[in-house]
Amino acid sequence: MSRFRSRSTRLIAAVATLGLLSACGGGGGSGTVTTGGGGTAAAPTPAPSPTATGTCSLAARQNWVQAQMNEWYLFPETLPANINPASYSDVPSFIDALTATARSQRKDRYFTYITSIAEENAYYNSGSSAGYGVRFAIDGAARRLFVSEAFEGAPALAAGIDRGTEILAIGTSASTLRNVGDILASEGSAGITNALGPSNVGVTRTLRIGDATGTRNVTITKAEFELTPVSSRYGAKVIDDGGRKVGYINLRTFINTAETPLRNAFASFKSQGVSQVIVDLRYNGGGLVSIADLMNNLMGADKTSSTVANYVSFRPSKASNNETVYFAPQPQSIAPTRVAFIGTSGSASASELVMNTFIPYLGNRAALVGTNTYGKPVGQIARDNAACDDRLRVIAFALENANRQGAYYDGLAPFMGATCQAADDVTRPLGDPAEASTRAALDFLAGRSCGATIAEGGTGPSAQSSEIKLQRELELLTPMRPTTPQREVPGLF
Repeated sequence: MSRFRSRSTRLIAAVATLGLLSACGGGGGSGTVTTGGGGTAAAPTPAPSPTATGTCSLAARQNWVQAQMNEWYLFPETLPANINPASYSDVPSFIDALTATARSQRKDRYFTYITSIAEENAYYNSGSSAGYGVRFAIDGAARRLFVSEAFEGAPALAAGIDRGTEILAIGTSASTLRNVGDILASEGSAGITNALGPSNVGVTRTLRIGDATGTRNVTITKAEFELTPVSSRYGAKVIDDGGRKVGYINLRTFINTAETPLRNAFASFKSQGVSQVIVDLRYNGGGLVSIADLMNNLMGADKTSSTVANYVSFRPSKASNNETVYFAPQPQSIAPTRVAFIGTSGSASASELVMNTFIPYLGNRAALVGTNTYGKPVGQIARDNAACDDRLRVIAFALENANRQGAYYDGLAPFMGATCQAADDVTRPLGDPAEASTRAALDFLAGRSCGATIAEGGTGPSAQSSEIKLQRELELLTPMRPTTPQREVPGLF
């Protein structure tokens, strides 16, 4: 989870000192992104479970968090001068209080948080997660719940639940089913999260679903599964668009196991002479920046080892950790002449880093297609309290491209050379040339009209034009306190 892992001897040493560096993802709980370059810094082995006394008492854990924040936080001027940890009943609420001022300034929208060392390591190393294996998205206006994506090897897809399936009712059994519309009306999205049950293996729910085959009840049980970062069904392919070959790559999350499929995809693009690419990051909340660096390098065949990709800047007192990151072209690299990045408000952190990296080099030959991104131009380091299995993800550095452009806290739309507003059409598979965002991306690459420009004042449905509002508006379902996988894979359950 570190973008700095294998960039230089100095940075490797820094990682050993700082813990894993990361540029975690989206909002009130979307994504955790790392800022990487390769390898993995060794993480301490966590204790089986924290003890309630001594070094793992609530007071001790809060004091440890406060010390780390005072030393490393990117916005030290926003930390409260006086705060009583005893006023807070748990560590997360204490962290929220420490970051309240930065959050009000949109600089740290729940990007700093406490998590489990064991859980994080399991996710970043293999995509390990427990759940149904789908992304859920809500149509707030109509009070409806849809599946925006289903993952291979997980319970939901095995039960016939895929992108576009509507969840009509949820219950612990067929006799306790509650209509989704009623839950949303009375309890909001938190009611849906609660109805779906905790993220534990063995949790079983009965869902009434509707899809092209009709309406039926399906009972599924949460299980451990490994999230495949590039789908074996639609994740990488070459699209024939009127005789033009266009590379399409959909990256779900930036984790270590993405390296091989990414290399394979670009090797295929290279062998077929592809020079135009769609990079679909529409739900990607972030992950390892080492994988973001790899993505940049796979599109940097025309760059050299002295070409700046981006800059990493810590607070003045930690400036010795600053780094200039250079391109490192790979054997599979291509030099795209035009790139269409598909994004939404679920696209954050490492996803935005990749898009921002190419702004200086492609200008209006690179477009953001879909809606505005989340807005997270900063990254975390990981500070570990191994005895308590506590990992503090603290915002510690800012990210800028070669032109020193950063601070896109309201999303990347104002920074991109071109934008094309488009809907996320869940009635069609991802990567289908007829799917709205993919179609707009193809139109941009071909030089055709690709629709209205993306609103530059915010993210999500409220920022969409009236034309887009005629189509279904969906917001990825995110719990207030997401797990590590849910941070990096917005909407994951």
